[in-house]
Amino acid sequence: MTAIEIPDNLSATLENKVSYYRSLPEIDKPRFIEEVQQFLSETRITPIGTTIDDTDRILVAASAVIPIFGFPEWHYTNLTDVLIYNDRFDEEFDTKSRDRNILGMVGSGVMNHKMILSKAALREGFSNKTDKNNTAIHEFVHLLDKADGAVDGIPKALLSRQYTIPWLDLIHRKIKEIKEEDSDINPYGGTSQTEFFAVAAEYFFERPDLLRSKHPKLYSMMEKIFKQTPPTRVSKPKP
Repeated sequence: MTAIEIPDNLSATLENKVSYYRSLPEIDKPRFIEEVQQFLSETRITPIGTTIDDTDRILVAASAVIPIFGFPEWHYTNLTDVLIYNDRFDEEFDTKSRDRNILGMVGSGVMNHKMILSKAALREGFSNKTDKNNTAIHEFVHLLDKADGAVDGIPKALLSRQYTIPWLDLIHRKIKEIKEEDSDINPYGGTSQTEFFAVAAEYFFERPDLLRSKHPKLYSMMEKIFKQTPPTRVSKPKP
């Protein structure tokens, strides 16, 4: 039994809203759609104190598929639910506290196998075409990192063993550049190697050409980790 009814406007919404999908070679688009449908059939997407529409559900599913598109058989076995809040929340999932500054989170403890996302951040991640940020992709990358049992910035389920040490060396070098304010990578990536991995992945999928130009070694390592080269972005046709 499916978690939701698959939206009729799936392919049109992907073409209109998801530049990664729009830029894929035509031969790859059917598989992307199939993986989005699979995710939607396996995962409950539930609004909490807000409303969502089919487009929001499709954007969540696209965020899940993008980082694992190089792994055709991948399923998120460590996720059952995505909970959508209207906007920022705090660590207690309170949307009205003064400390609400979280846009996305992979749950643990009683919230294990759940992801929490801000609806505003989800939509912003796919509407802003010039930044390097996508909150939903960021959280799904944390989930991939967690697949080996530890959220530590070393995705052993994806990364071949011979690249582990070079990857760690690269992380520490890039974090040092961030802390010295000598980097265009989101400063949040300098807080830990876990956050660096997720932030670098956002950059890789949102602005691949820019990452390749400014950080060629990081770009090359991202290709190895995710087993893909993100498509060169194709602008949305004018109506």
